[in-house]
Amino acid sequence: MKTLIGPFAQILPMTGLSPKGTLHDEQLTVIEKGGVVVKNGEIVAIADYKSLLQKYPDCEIAFQDTPLVLLPGFIDCHTHICYDGTRNRDYAMRIAGKSYLEIARAGGGIWDSVTKTRIADAVTLAENTVARANRHLAEGVTTIEVKSGYGLNLEDELKMLRAIQQAGLYTPATLVPTCLAAHMKPRDYEGSEDAYLQWILAELLPVIQQEQLSNRVDIFIEETAFSAKAATGFLQQAMQQRFAATVHADQFSAGGAEVAVNTGALSADHLEASTEKEIALLANSGTVAVVLPGASLGLGMGYAPARKLLNAGACVAIASDWNPGSAPMGDLLVQAAVMSAAEKLSTAEVLAAMTVRAAPALQLKDAGQLLAGYAADMQAYPTADYRDILYYQGKMKPTLVWKKGIAV
Repeated sequence: MKTLIGPFAQILPMTGLSPKGTLHDEQLTVIEKGGVVVKNGEIVAIADYKSLLQKYPDCEIAFQDTPLVLLPGFIDCHTHICYDGTRNRDYAMRIAGKSYLEIARAGGGIWDSVTKTRIADAVTLAENTVARANRHLAEGVTTIEVKSGYGLNLEDELKMLRAIQQAGLYTPATLVPTCLAAHMKPRDYEGSEDAYLQWILAELLPVIQQEQLSNRVDIFIEETAFSAKAATGFLQQAMQQRFAATVHADQFSAGGAEVAVNTGALSADHLEASTEKEIALLANSGTVAVVLPGASLGLGMGYAPARKLLNAGACVAIASDWNPGSAPMGDLLVQAAVMSAAEKLSTAEVLAAMTVRAAPALQLKDAGQLLAGYAADMQAYPTADYRDILYYQGKMKPTLVWKKGIAV
């Protein structure tokens, strides 16, 4: 049975936009007084509401009697929402002036989350992930990438990925799991960084593949994590094992984005320290530049150069980086709206960065646009003017969210 949903004051299908470079609001398609026909979780048609009523007279009607603006569901292509515990002590130390290294030496940092997540059982991790995913879903995020990386040994990395898989059964949101066992070399591993990465390739990834827990890997390239040289070999070998790749790149120092581009990674994420060299490399590649304003807000550091990336011709996506340490807020729209004011990003650029331009970072073929044949992942805001969504800096939230055509 087909269902006609509408009429909406405006529909922004996010179609017909360039996949890279600058966007102007005048390039947005805006369907006034539109509707959407949905069947079996997919969009059948999207057009003027009255024309849809005439073309599909036998549709079930889901009537909207208040002015709403309809968008595709947001895609958050970089999160760490599978974890236990908090790092509120880290945050208090950070805003009191302690450095990243000082916090790490005091027992904080990533290793603190590793310790707490190792203690937690799989049920607890799955429940935590479901709760965070459902909060994201209520705020219009219908597809969520979720990383491991707080286990850093065979048992606990598998526990995290199994928990993410289990969580996917209990939330309507789509969860896309990524193996981030290369988050850092664990303190209790006695070998070199190269030996640890070889252990991931030889011992962990085959089990992940066998259990179909993930088909993606990530690695943190940084002075406190893994070198560019070691990461390059790791990514090449992981891709030979048929894993797609993404990279934590250029957060505190440059070099990671170059590795991402040279290895053909789907995305390079963070980029706060990217220079003109990395910007040019990303702009001339098929690698998505994923900027993470939540980490900038949480760490009190500058934003990634999103404006320069767009001007150079890059594909820029915006993700939340929701994690217990540097980005605990987890509110994608607030972060994107605040960064847009600082980086002078157009409404079209911001909305595209969370929909159609985020989709390729996760290899999604049927999300990020409202288009016939695509999943009916949608969100509606209580306004008649789409510009209000960023104007209220993320305070306006969707009042209706649909996942595969079902109101959630």
